[in-house]
Amino acid sequence: MRQPIYNFMEFKDIKDMLQKTKTLYADRPAYIFKTDKEGVFNQITHKELRDEVDYLGTQLINMGLKNKRIAVIGENRYEWGVAYLAIVTGTGVVVPLDKALPSNEIENLIIRSEVEAIFYSKKYDDIMEELKEKNNTKIKYFISMDLEENSNNIYSQKQLTKQGKKLIEEGNREFIDAEIDSEKMGIMLFTSGTTSTSKAVMLSHKNIVSNIMDITSVIKVTDKDRFLSFLPLHHTFESTVGFLFPISRGGAIAFCEGIRHIADNIKEYKITAMISVPILFENMYKRIIKQMEKKGKLETAKKGIKISNFLLKFGIDIRKKIFKEIHENLGGNLRLLVAGGAAMDSEAEKGFNDLGLTMYQGYGLTETSPVVSAEDDKYRKIGSIGKAFPSLDVKIDNPNEEGIGELLVKGPTTMLGYYNNEEATKETIQEDGWLHTGDLAKIDKQGYIFITGRKKYVIVLKNGKNIYPEELEALINKIEGIKESFVYGRPEDDGDYKICCKVVYDKELIKEIYNVEDKNEIKDLIWKEIKKINKTMPPYKYIRDIIVTDEELIKTTTQKIKRHEEMKTVT
Repeated sequence: MRQPIYNFMEFKDIKDMLQKTKTLYADRPAYIFKTDKEGVFNQITHKELRDEVDYLGTQLINMGLKNKRIAVIGENRYEWGVAYLAIVTGTGVVVPLDKALPSNEIENLIIRSEVEAIFYSKKYDDIMEELKEKNNTKIKYFISMDLEENSNNIYSQKQLTKQGKKLIEEGNREFIDAEIDSEKMGIMLFTSGTTSTSKAVMLSHKNIVSNIMDITSVIKVTDKDRFLSFLPLHHTFESTVGFLFPISRGGAIAFCEGIRHIADNIKEYKITAMISVPILFENMYKRIIKQMEKKGKLETAKKGIKISNFLLKFGIDIRKKIFKEIHENLGGNLRLLVAGGAAMDSEAEKGFNDLGLTMYQGYGLTETSPVVSAEDDKYRKIGSIGKAFPSLDVKIDNPNEEGIGELLVKGPTTMLGYYNNEEATKETIQEDGWLHTGDLAKIDKQGYIFITGRKKYVIVLKNGKNIYPEELEALINKIEGIKESFVYGRPEDDGDYKICCKVVYDKELIKEIYNVEDKNEIKDLIWKEIKKINKTMPPYKYIRDIIVTDEELIKTTTQKIKRHEEMKTVT
């Protein structure tokens, strides 16, 4: 089992985490916001955040919501975090909902989770009015994050907070002194997918704080760090690593204003750390390389990388000096990038590290709260997802001749199960406590884990050979001008599969690089590049047919390809 690198504070539950760190980080900024004046920012301190959580939680209990389920839906914002913490640290069970779902799916999840109150932003006003009229849910309290005061049977989060403050001043300590059962469900999270296939994952406080302690033990983050919140907060990766983890370390959080504003926001807020999905970091890296090419500085940079990597062997780090312009373009403070949710392109990961920006790849799933493994300040191997966290055991189930099999996980971050779905729970968590991730992987002699693909997406040929779509997609995505790709097996009359690929190209880049605009010419050009890739692989892996498009693939809110949906578009 891997050993921690750093000392860490132990927490019994999320409430314990907030209380133990309240005095420690009291005056440090917890959240940073823009003001109307350029370069002037407002902040909310860690003490103010925790006080507001106490106020709101006190009033929620006063409204009869003790031990009830309460949903939260909205864009990433301060009020979302306060509502989440006020529910989970003394009131009841928090149910974060995906902000990108259509109204019928939101309604379905509200019914399935049996929530009795919901916090929401004004974007969902119409949906909530509809639900009130239908009266087909258990919701008693509709709570707006935006209203200044209660209006037309809609409650204002701001007013509830003020009421809770008054109750505390009058001596009410019901929320503040509430005991947490760290082994019971405190969070209910829905996996991505349609409402018919999404499962409700039951997580406990013990699950979450075990993961926070694991992260703290291997990745150094301090109260000087500033995180840019970009991924949706309902997702467990952002919720644990981008929200609860920084709060536990006294760090500050700023909210990204949208994908087009990332670079500006990193500069404006003086961001030091960011977690996201690989596609965002890969595109960021491609832009850095493109800018160097345009300025004629790429060859000089390559020489600089050779020199700096050589000096690193002797403990001399000159990367920030050599690549000063790149660091300044990213605000001059950015030091830590953590990718998760899908496989990271090795070239981009190595590239960031070569430029002096620490890039780690991690791996996890909702069912493990979420992080299972990650590269860190001591253990790194490009292309791997690092080693399993200190509190966890991992193993490969039924490895083949290449050592590839399903990755199994065991430890304190393993979910309690799927709500109202005993059959699925038994399939995922065996009697011996090992959780089946559904991901295929291999583990090398040093303990580094390499994910090869999803078990259910493997294409098994008649000759018994396995094709891992993600492996081929990673190669295709390296072709200049290609945004993303989707490899699939097309059933043939003889019962075998033809390996095919749908390729998404960047219209502007293709024109800029190859001076081509005609779709047929673009297809010929891409086909030539794919044939080059074919020559590097055994014939059974050859891609035999392609579809080209400039329309994005169908994806979840965390940018994972919806493969079942994509299959409908190509067959």
